[in-house]
Amino acid sequence: MAARHKARADAAPGLTDLAASRVAIEAVDPRIDGGRFAAKAVEGWPFTITADVFGDGHEMYAAAVELPDGTTAPMTKLVNDRWQAEVVFTGNGPSRYAILGWRDVWGTWARDTRKKIEAGQDVGVEMLEAQQILEGMKAPRGMAKELKALVKAARAHDADTLLSDDIASFMAQHGPRANMTRSAEIPVWVDRERAAFSAWYELFPRSQGPEGRHGTFDDVIGKLDYVTDLGFDVLYFPPIHPIGTTNRKGKNNSLKAEPGDIGSPYAIGSPEGGMDAVHPELGTLDDFDRLVEAARGKGLEIALDIALNASPDHPWIEKHPDWFERRPDGTIKFAENPPKKYEDIVNFKYYNADGTPNAPFWKAIRDLFLFWIGHGVTIFRVDNPHTKPFPFWEWIIADVRRTCPEAIFLSEAFTRPKLMKRLAKIGFNQSYTYYTWRNTKQDFIEYLTELTTEECRHYMRPNFFTNTPDINPYFNHDSGRPGFRTRTILAASLSGNWGLYQGFEFCEADWLPPKDEYRDSEKYELKHRDLDAPGNIKDDIRLINRVRRENPAMKDFLNLRFYPAHDDRVLYYGRFDERHRNYLLFHVLIDPHGGAEFDFEVPMWEFGLPDEGSIEVQDVIHGNRFTWHGKHHGLTLDPQSRPYAIWKIFPPGGAT
Repeated sequence: MAARHKARADAAPGLTDLAASRVAIEAVDPRIDGGRFAAKAVEGWPFTITADVFGDGHEMYAAAVELPDGTTAPMTKLVNDRWQAEVVFTGNGPSRYAILGWRDVWGTWARDTRKKIEAGQDVGVEMLEAQQILEGMKAPRGMAKELKALVKAARAHDADTLLSDDIASFMAQHGPRANMTRSAEIPVWVDRERAAFSAWYELFPRSQGPEGRHGTFDDVIGKLDYVTDLGFDVLYFPPIHPIGTTNRKGKNNSLKAEPGDIGSPYAIGSPEGGMDAVHPELGTLDDFDRLVEAARGKGLEIALDIALNASPDHPWIEKHPDWFERRPDGTIKFAENPPKKYEDIVNFKYYNADGTPNAPFWKAIRDLFLFWIGHGVTIFRVDNPHTKPFPFWEWIIADVRRTCPEAIFLSEAFTRPKLMKRLAKIGFNQSYTYYTWRNTKQDFIEYLTELTTEECRHYMRPNFFTNTPDINPYFNHDSGRPGFRTRTILAASLSGNWGLYQGFEFCEADWLPPKDEYRDSEKYELKHRDLDAPGNIKDDIRLINRVRRENPAMKDFLNLRFYPAHDDRVLYYGRFDERHRNYLLFHVLIDPHGGAEFDFEVPMWEFGLPDEGSIEVQDVIHGNRFTWHGKHHGLTLDPQSRPYAIWKIFPPGGAT
């Protein structure tokens, strides 16, 4: 019995591996679902990483972030064993990081030796310890002389040299790292900048022709200057494919189409082709290629809608009948949201009856994205992705990115919060949000605080669309021109990504009670607009897009901060970028019907100034520059003249 116990003790299972991880590394952030999903970074932008790093006893510890190329970035200790580093990822695509923690041998020696000297104690033994530490080091490349000089100082008991700030910095970088402990690798997806900072303009190409004629891609080319003049950099089209005729919808979503009704572009597929074809009246694929090239020449990227909606006339129904859901009687299954039926659309089959994925169909949709990438499109708005399986999207996005890491996927999922966030985790670069339903000051503060401070900030990038062909916001039904101006400024200044659907700039608000939908919806008919119609808000759009382009603070929406304005109808917030010393403040009147005269506080504390201090400020709208003296000020906003104010702050020390 004793021999058996001794043999077990001698074996010591796990002892070496466990003992090697002496340093505790906990609460790493960002680490999404324990590393199951990647946090999102932007190429060239600062990326903040924090972790708890600590160990036993009274020794000092240190920490660093290890990047894929093997380089490390030192972490700074905050409070309560919390450490932080700011790193920059280069290269669009998959990346990773790990946290390193170790016992800081030299730091501990220096701290304790300094205390003994201050207490008047003899430190002869400590000088021997320093000598041992230094002689045990391998000289960094090109620094053999420096290390030799330190050994000489230790032998000479030169405490002043060994305890200097310069030597502390040298040893922090090159000194021994005892009990080095490394966390698991944490995945990061690094995007190009447009995934995090973009301005979208949505239009129906078929409506861009002259009155009474179906528009073409060439007509859209003729509108590119209009879009760029407004300051947008992404031009987004709803589906541009052939439209089915079986059970075609009529105007205002009526179940019966009348002669001449053009149908919904979301009922995709006819004998002319499916999702890899273009509607014949729009032109040819060659015409589309010319449009993409013309847009690129003007600084615009084309975004396409990938809507997995097949009309009953889609050619895949005959070619691939096993790609579609069937009812027990063998008939094809139409899309439903009981009691509603959408009989101009049939359902794809994502899984087989035995629970296995319908792999040929998954690959076909993957190839669909690659097809359009081959035609110069790398931005995709995906229609209703929450109604399709999560693994389907996770696989497709990952596989497309292997070929095209610069691809951007926008999730159009107006759904429950956890579904929306899951889609962002599995790879969607941008996400539609609840912006159109947030109307009060408290609504905005609560929602933006969630988006900018909770864990979702690491993986969910909101895109604040003011409206869509499906959503005519309740707020704008009776808000008049002031409400449209307000919603434009809010969308573009609260989020890095924003967009609008054509017609918003003309304050279109006619709706179909009781729903937040447009009357005479463009989804079912052509709509021709006067692009210079009176009462438009194009100047407001140009202004805010210019402010976004010219100010680095407008890029990363995580810098958003709310400040006190003493009126519940006024939203007051700032966008501050310390790296570029660029600071903006916004006052927005969210009541479109009545003016507000209110007091507000200039955030002197953000710049280390006393409440009675002074700070330079510029009215961004009018260009005049002046000084605010003291923290407390007053302002009047009138919805009929201008329901917002934008200020650029120039603190002591200068600003961009």
